[in-house]
Amino acid sequence: MPGLENQRAYWDTAGAGKTFTHPIDFAWLSELRPSARIVDYGCGYGRLAGLARQHGYTGIEGVDTSASLVERARAKHPDLTFRVLPDPPALPYPDASVDAALLIAVLTCIPTDDGQRRLIAELGRILRPGGLLYVSDLVLQTDPRNVARYRRHATAYGAYGIFETDDGAVCRHHDPAWLHTLLLDEFAVTATRELTVETMNAHPANALQLLARRPLG
Repeated sequence: MPGLENQRAYWDTAGAGKTFTHPIDFAWLSELRPSARIVDYGCGYGRLAGLARQHGYTGIEGVDTSASLVERARAKHPDLTFRVLPDPPALPYPDASVDAALLIAVLTCIPTDDGQRRLIAELGRILRPGGLLYVSDLVLQTDPRNVARYRRHATAYGAYGIFETDDGAVCRHHDPAWLHTLLLDEFAVTATRELTVETMNAHPANALQLLARRPLG
């Protein structure tokens, strides 16, 4: 796909200063003990890891492909662990060693089906049986601005919903059915909710959150 080779560069430059807003409903994680190992994949500048620590979770770690964002996270939260991923989606954790994973506004930054499948499989690998995956991402919007850019880029990217932002990112908004399908091979979805968030470029957008569980068997 055109433009994808520059994704890491975007998040180390223009994307490194963005503000992210997707909330976490910590009631969805209430079954976890305070020392549970939680991995925030695509942690950005550590916003959610910091919130998790405030809610009493001591085993939270963040990982991201952007060295610039990880540097920002370390400066903001020096007491927490953040890692740069040199070869995403590969994670530096043994099989079945993690209690929960956060995947918050990350799939929008991975526009291909295969790329998203690889990430979900890797998260399935590290999560223990019964472990939780908390997904939050943007769905297809219906306003004229978004519809116009979906149509403008559909031919180049081969899918409706993939588009380029004005400052150089390649992003994807999802059919909600795809998000459910994406999780089917590795997880069982146990809860969903719809919400409105503000995008990294300060536009209101509809989002979907899913809580999924790694099967016990």
